[in-house]
Amino acid sequence: MIQARATAPETKQPRRVLRNGPLRFRPRVPGAARWGAVMEDRPLGGRGRALRRLATVLLWTALCVPLQALLLLFPGRAKARFPMAYWRGMCWLIGLKLQVVGRPAGHDGTLYVSNHTSWLDILVLGAVLETRFVSKADVASWPGIGVVAKLGRTLFVSRSRTGTGRESNEISATLKGGDSVMLFPEGTTSDGTRVLPFRSSFLSVASEAKQVQPTTVVYDRMGGLPACRRDRPVFAWYGDMETLSHAWYLLRHTGTRATVVFHEAFAPETLPNRKVMASEIGRIVSISAAQLRQNRPVEALAAPARRG
Repeated sequence: MIQARATAPETKQPRRVLRNGPLRFRPRVPGAARWGAVMEDRPLGGRGRALRRLATVLLWTALCVPLQALLLLFPGRAKARFPMAYWRGMCWLIGLKLQVVGRPAGHDGTLYVSNHTSWLDILVLGAVLETRFVSKADVASWPGIGVVAKLGRTLFVSRSRTGTGRESNEISATLKGGDSVMLFPEGTTSDGTRVLPFRSSFLSVASEAKQVQPTTVVYDRMGGLPACRRDRPVFAWYGDMETLSHAWYLLRHTGTRATVVFHEAFAPETLPNRKVMASEIGRIVSISAAQLRQNRPVEALAAPARRG
């Protein structure tokens, strides 16, 4: 009688690979192994990109400044429309893509009201709107930037008690004359993670506008991916940040994008007073800004309901 004997299959021992040193894989992102890990900051990366962008921005500005100065000497809308081309070129040169949701009111004498995160807001909003900005008087004396602001027909306000009435009359006259105006009622820039309360004092000129349109600006892409909380300082300019160092840090990055949402415009008389208007506009802007920061689909929101 023959008994079957089960035999276990032979198992081969894995062959050990003799290496003289550890494996070194080529990084997927050029420069990552040299300047830092892929998910970490690259303190020395992008310097050549920033230099190239800075040089082209200075060249573009040097070409546009004389042309805008010449247009200011002649009547017509060219002096109001050319700044849009200038700001649009600036956004393209620094690699900042623009996404627009909704449509600007498009009527003369419109008061646009927006949140304020950075000096970048001027480039972004100026590229998609034919409007005049309101800025603090100190900007007029800044080297280079002050000249560009004056040629862009910026309205400067000192925010002092002695000049408040005169400056409000100037803004009112601008709206009555058919020019649109952009206001930032937060009164300062934020860190990009929230919208500060809107101050009703900034809306004292709203009654002179034909329409008021809430506007939201959020920087929602970096490296082609949704921007997260750690990316906000790349765009947000606040506190004691220096303008040049902040711009240098921004110019080194790629794949950036700003989204502008134009909500439904409404007549100033829809709301009873400027305090209610500041609250309602702030609510609308805050809702859409939160949706963009959370990488959620966003659409233009309806105008505030009429109140007696």
